[in-house]
Amino acid sequence: MDDTDFVTGAVPLSHPDRFYIGGSWVAASSDAAFDVIRPATEQIFFRVAEAMEPDADRAVAAAREAFDRGPWPRLSHAERGAYLAALASALRGRVNDIADIWSNEMGVINGAARAMTVGMADVLDYYAGLATTFRFVEWHKPEAGAVGMLVREPVGVVVAIIPWNAPLNLMIYKVAPALLAGCTIVIKASPEAPGEALAFAELAEQVGLPAGVVNVITADRAVSESLVRNPLVDKVSFTGSTTAGRRIASLCGERIARFTLELGGKSAAVILDDYDVGTAADTISGMASLMTGQVCSSLTRIVVTRKRHDAMVEALAASFSKTVVGDPFDSASQMGPLAMRRQRDRVEMLVQQGKDSGAILATGGGRPAHLNRGFYFEPTVFGGVDNDSVLAREEIFGPVLSVVPARDEAHAVEIANDTIYGLNASVFTNDDQRAYEVARSLRSGTVGQNSFRTDFSIAFGGFKQSGIGREGGEEGLLPYLEAKTIILDSKPRIEPAAAPSAI
Repeated sequence: MDDTDFVTGAVPLSHPDRFYIGGSWVAASSDAAFDVIRPATEQIFFRVAEAMEPDADRAVAAAREAFDRGPWPRLSHAERGAYLAALASALRGRVNDIADIWSNEMGVINGAARAMTVGMADVLDYYAGLATTFRFVEWHKPEAGAVGMLVREPVGVVVAIIPWNAPLNLMIYKVAPALLAGCTIVIKASPEAPGEALAFAELAEQVGLPAGVVNVITADRAVSESLVRNPLVDKVSFTGSTTAGRRIASLCGERIARFTLELGGKSAAVILDDYDVGTAADTISGMASLMTGQVCSSLTRIVVTRKRHDAMVEALAASFSKTVVGDPFDSASQMGPLAMRRQRDRVEMLVQQGKDSGAILATGGGRPAHLNRGFYFEPTVFGGVDNDSVLAREEIFGPVLSVVPARDEAHAVEIANDTIYGLNASVFTNDDQRAYEVARSLRSGTVGQNSFRTDFSIAFGGFKQSGIGREGGEEGLLPYLEAKTIILDSKPRIEPAAAPSAI
């Protein structure tokens, strides 16, 4: 491979050839490396060290030592919150670097990457604030004894397995609550998008987190499985495919390790008859271009009554086809490439299966004619989709929308619920009360009105095979805590920062 295969300009990382373990940048146990490919040009962006099982074991041992003997779990919540606030400040100082890495690794539009990176600093600040507001200790009146207490303590050593589509976002929603709780953590970055995790390790070093509190490696599936199996790991937090989630749940079940899973989706937009078809189409297509459809909660099944089906397909095709596809660093672009060749291959395969099933291709379905390099795919709309077909069942993870006809509004809700997934949904109606009633009938972790809506500040997660547990908000802190009941003969002296709340 010659130099023309590399993106010009250095990646803004200090140690891509090393791992961050035990507070130091350490050499890998082998010479193995991953090439990180820029999807807009198919060039190598940079190379990163590949962790083997000894590297993973070393990272876990460092986290275990930091939890069992280090200062981190023994600090007050306020002291840990101060570190989170420092991380937030440090992240704001690296927004441009991290956003550029994300766009180069995955193809997300750079302006959107910058905005979302700033948002992750806000998340760190949010969890820093919970240090003084969350009830880590509560008083109770016990059935026997004078004083009852419910205390919430850190679960222990956490392995966070991060996907490639939104690595910084999904990492922060694991790391921030874990650190506030007093856990130590091993971050396992994706081979396709390791840059954000390495940048976060630099931030951890910059703010002086104690050694072993945060450890970062990049590894493939076999080493990831060794992390999940490792008896020194107390909890696994995973975001990724439902198939991989099933495997992780099975492995954790063998030793009763704690786990949370944020998995796939095939989210439905239910269009009620009172809502304007054109307005719905513009809203849905506008959000469908986000991260080139590589969003687990994206509204990709549009369910509408049969009498309005054709109008919905026509409006969606007209709206979505106007999306400007191009380089993520071009300010005129509204949608970038898919993240990697194999992802484009998968999208192409599923689109072909959709055609073969008899669904009507209304727009798109192939590679943009004006882009002869990069993993680009056209905004695509299918109509006449059977809810039992691959287009309605499989999480395509690309810019592909499927319109499913229903007999009536009640049938539309049945179709929306007829899936193994239950991550996100939306109901489009001008009647707020009707929106609430339909929302309560949809089996989904989030339901929005008249748009794609999620809110991690409240909670995010799925019903059914879309996952177990929640991320974001106070709900996202609970999985990193173990509840302990203490029954005493008199009230103990409590540190002011950990003073119990009255019940």
